[in-house]
Amino acid sequence: MNHPWRVRTAWLLAASLLTIFAAQPARAQSTKAVAKKPAVATCDRANFRIILDVGHSEEVPGAMSARGQPEYSYNLALTQKIHAKLQQAGFSKAHLLITPGKAIAGLVSRVNYASHNPGDLFLAIHHDAVPDSFLQKWSFEGKDRFYCDRFKGHSIFVSQHNNEYKESLQFGRLLGMQLKAKGLQYASHYTEKFMGRRQRQLVDADAGVYRFDNLVVLMSTNMPAVLFEAGSIINRDEELLMGSSEHQDTLASAVTTAVENFCQMQAPRKIEQRIARRQHEAATSPASSSVFPMLFNGSQQ
Repeated sequence: MNHPWRVRTAWLLAASLLTIFAAQPARAQSTKAVAKKPAVATCDRANFRIILDVGHSEEVPGAMSARGQPEYSYNLALTQKIHAKLQQAGFSKAHLLITPGKAIAGLVSRVNYASHNPGDLFLAIHHDAVPDSFLQKWSFEGKDRFYCDRFKGHSIFVSQHNNEYKESLQFGRLLGMQLKAKGLQYASHYTEKFMGRRQRQLVDADAGVYRFDNLVVLMSTNMPAVLFEAGSIINRDEELLMGSSEHQDTLASAVTTAVENFCQMQAPRKIEQRIARRQHEAATSPASSSVFPMLFNGSQQ
């Protein structure tokens, strides 16, 4: 005896199975199509413009290391390493900015260069020291020198007054995370009250990015801008590390990877866009020519 509900149920089950099996090849083909679709690369390395600013100058060399070497020599050596690695990575428009002259004249020259050569990123390279009150005396090669082994590590600074603060912070984070991945620790003492007027707000505790709002090269360049203090040359152990070619290569690799990642997120602007942005920022940015922060050793940056 036939039961209509059994026939109907069997028919529905068969139809469902056929539908499922029929859909499998299409789904497989769809999955394969998605898997085969190449990722779209947005980084145009050949046209990405990064200005690498060598901190200080021969005339105003910055802080003195624990063994009496000028900061400028460390800044130049590291920036040259970074420039070479960027060139090797295809960033042919990476520019090494060496600015001669006295402190204020050098600052004006840096900002003027950035204003007349609009780019996609401005990176200033420095090495750190400490306030004079933390210095201790020691003798090296028969001469009195000053050191402070209490603090060490790199620091990354951005300015909220930069018209592209969001992008500046983005690169700062990328750089900080690359340094962290290489086992390097950022300097944490900038958050402490004993730093006085040099105390800074830590905006990313994971990557080690601080705010330095009134630093002229960060606030007045017409592009995302970051200051990288690579390490403390007043710390006797870290001073030797900063002078090591191997460590400089490590830092340069971290910077290059961070630039690659940033470039992937920020497609290079056409020259017309750079010029339009420069004109807009000149009209809207607050006057900053009188803001020249002081360095730890009392000289102007």
